[in-house]
Amino acid sequence: MTQVLEAGGVPAATSSSNLHRALDWKGAFWVAAGVPPLVLFSIGGIAGTTGKLAFLVWIISMVMGFLQSFTYAEIAGMFGNKSGGASIYGATAWLRYSKFIAPLSVWCNWFAWSPVLSLGCAIAAGYILNALFPIPLADSQPVLDWIAANAASLAADSPRVAEYIAANAGATPDVAVKALLTSDAIAALTPMIRGWSLASFNIPFLATANINATFVIGGILMLIIFAIQHRGIEGTANVQKWLAIIVLVPLLLIGLYPIFTGAIEWGNVTGLVPPTAGYSGIDGAWTVGGWTLFLGGLYIAAWSTYGFETAVCYTRELKDPKRDTFKAIFYSGLLCCLFFFLVPFTFQGVLGHAGMLAPGIVDGTGVGEALANMVHGGRIVTQILVILMIMALFLAIMTAMAGSSRTLYQGSKDGWLPKYLDHTNEHGAPTRAMWTDFGFNLFLLAIASDAGGYFFVLAVSNVGYIIFNFLNLNAGWIHRMDSPHIERPWKAPTWLIGLNTLLAFVNVLFLGAGAKVWGYSNALWVGFIFAAMILPVFAWRHYVRDGGKFPAAAMEDLGLTGQDLGVRRAGILPYLALTVGLVIVLWANWFFQLPS
Repeated sequence: MTQVLEAGGVPAATSSSNLHRALDWKGAFWVAAGVPPLVLFSIGGIAGTTGKLAFLVWIISMVMGFLQSFTYAEIAGMFGNKSGGASIYGATAWLRYSKFIAPLSVWCNWFAWSPVLSLGCAIAAGYILNALFPIPLADSQPVLDWIAANAASLAADSPRVAEYIAANAGATPDVAVKALLTSDAIAALTPMIRGWSLASFNIPFLATANINATFVIGGILMLIIFAIQHRGIEGTANVQKWLAIIVLVPLLLIGLYPIFTGAIEWGNVTGLVPPTAGYSGIDGAWTVGGWTLFLGGLYIAAWSTYGFETAVCYTRELKDPKRDTFKAIFYSGLLCCLFFFLVPFTFQGVLGHAGMLAPGIVDGTGVGEALANMVHGGRIVTQILVILMIMALFLAIMTAMAGSSRTLYQGSKDGWLPKYLDHTNEHGAPTRAMWTDFGFNLFLLAIASDAGGYFFVLAVSNVGYIIFNFLNLNAGWIHRMDSPHIERPWKAPTWLIGLNTLLAFVNVLFLGAGAKVWGYSNALWVGFIFAAMILPVFAWRHYVRDGGKFPAAAMEDLGLTGQDLGVRRAGILPYLALTVGLVIVLWANWFFQLPS
């Protein structure tokens, strides 16, 4: 039978279980345009952890991400008939050396990207709750009126006042009464929905889950995004395009405004030293503890700044993958450089370290109001920017669902993940993978809905992301050695492949030192355990379901026939890279400790 070829010389889809070629590079660019808003997820947390170094952390991390993307662009171009992103393309390099490393790469990439859904929906739900059911401010008129009406309810000699004075050295009875009445007023005037919880329970060795208003609203938002993506990648790209224009243009203008108006306070971005401790707001020194905080910031920033590599997730859906793959990731990288350089710098330059530690900045729900204050906007401008922040989160969440579901889909097609994920609907959307994303993120949303769970989810998911980056940056040189016969529509300079290999080991240094910084000393080990969960899943799929054989299409993509994986030209070097990487992680985890 004659095989039909599409533009770019790749086989055309022949069954309903395939993705549709409906994008050019601009479409992939717009889908990836949800990455810049990821800066909003941790801008406050990184400021609290690294102090005045925060904007520098973002710049360093973005430069690393941009350089690393060139390795991903090369290996993505090698596989024009695959979807799922760099983890899929890099996993094929490791396949010759261990069947179990390839699915580990895919799995780690998925559980790193997928939590964007739950984390983004948690922040968006917070914005909605703040807009509809605000918690009154201490100096607001309703609070002052309540205090005046209930002033006689608390005497200066009451036990509560005595307890307050004992806990706050130097406080007078009058100060104690005022503080306690203010607290009582805020509690009395706070809408009941803000404290409502259907259930709250501890998950052993993980965190606390909470089925509350944030969970319910976040779940509804995820269903809306699912419905949009059900129409396929072309419809998703069109929605993303207009969302990106509406969100990113105002964000860019707001980022530039303080620079051109002289609103940057240069004292906020000079004297660069780490803080004495996380969230202390006090300048410290370059001790081991200071370096630990700095590396912890670089660790968590990578989750956002490296994310534009998702632009190569849609290679199988590009009309001309040979030309469009490199353009998609290159221009997505330039867009991210602009926003990840600009937004953290202007935020810090205007707000200062103390302003960046405000609770609304740390948890992400006060960013809209902060942006309005940066341009001296009133109430209407603030409300508009809050709406834009919700749309920005939608942009990021749609990018994450589109990319992570395609990673699951292609992992199934290649024989690494469960077979049921190998399915698309009539629009070419991988709906079973999308439902899997949805179910997993409902669980994560219950954790992220708890005040302490947000950064736990972020820190653990980033363990997977760093593992993925380490494996796939090394995949660049492994492919060069083992698969020279596969055409490369775009080839990175050899020196850059070498530099990115070095950066792979820098990333695992961040992992060992930084995972502990975010409030959970066991985050690294929880991440390792979760990463290892793919091993029995793969063993069942490969050895039981498929009888120890990979799908024929997966082998053909490597230019191989049958089940012969070809010659291991790299010899022991891949195993040596794994060993050195693990040693660096363990050493960094031992050596770098938080300030005491």
